[in-house]
Amino acid sequence: MSAAGIPQLDEASKKELEVFLEQEQAKAKLQASIHELTNTCWNTCITGSISSKFSKSEAQCLENCVDRFLDSSLFIVRQIEAQKQQI
Repeated sequence: MSAAGIPQLDEASKKELEVFLEQEQAKAKLQASIHELTNTCWNTCITGSISSKFSKSEAQCLENCVDRFLDSSLFIVRQIEAQKQQI
């Protein structure tokens, strides 16, 4: 073990740890996006008092909001992927 109490890792273990950390970061980004989506759509669409059901207009607004959010996210991902390929 090193002085910091962390064992020295071989290259395979380092790569495995790197992949794991990238996956966890991707999960965290996804959770943050879902949180942002929830807040944005809720604040935009829910105008009445909270009840057991959404009104018809609230349900339609929520559906449209989620669709636009997903469309925007996919567009951004595609643009980033295209830029990566050009490098």
